[in-house]
Amino acid sequence: MKTIGLIGGMGWESSKLYYERINIKVNETLKGSHSAKIVLVSVDFAEIEKLTFKNDWSAIGRIVIKSAKQLERAGVDMIVLCTNLIHIIGEDIMKNISVPFLHIANATGEAIRKKNLKKILLLGTKYTMEKDFYTKTLEKTYGLEVIVPAERDRNSIHNIIYKELLKGVFTDTSKQSILKIIKKSHRVGVEGVILGCTELSMLIKEQDVSMPTFDTGKIHAYMAVEKAISGSLNS
Repeated sequence: MKTIGLIGGMGWESSKLYYERINIKVNETLKGSHSAKIVLVSVDFAEIEKLTFKNDWSAIGRIVIKSAKQLERAGVDMIVLCTNLIHIIGEDIMKNISVPFLHIANATGEAIRKKNLKKILLLGTKYTMEKDFYTKTLEKTYGLEVIVPAERDRNSIHNIIYKELLKGVFTDTSKQSILKIIKKSHRVGVEGVILGCTELSMLIKEQDVSMPTFDTGKIHAYMAVEKAISGSLNS
């Protein structure tokens, strides 16, 4: 079994889910007493958050690349970034390491393709919804039509993520607000919903939505397990 390198801390709640999901999936697959081989480097989210609000992606890149290099020196066979948004500097990470980097948009695109869907709603932070680091992969590689909410709804989701979810606060009021946004998209032919913030799946559950939902953190973690067990890191 290959060793998975995790870059966590953005926020730590979702990093905990990655660790848990990876170990559970390894044990379900291999049975017995098996658990995953993992090395985790966790950053201080306050530093990342401050730089995010400044749109200083170069500085964020330096922090995350340093973490990736730490993992590489520790002997991991692949690197998984336990967050959606910071994949905005995913290409920079790949340029600075020699081990495979598992991009969350590719993992998500593969999962959507298996469902044979074409029109998909992307939810996440404003940066995830408005910048192209996610949508370009889904559109160009997987041929998807990616829809994002209207600006007012994007702002609402963004505030819920930063003011509540990333602080471990999950309220029914916020849940109903996001479900209302999802229902609006259903009327314009959206076939599924990407929960493009790893904390969103802690608020919105599969049974809450009448169309397929894609829990990106879970999908990403399971891809890492599949590659770790099979040893097929470049496929």
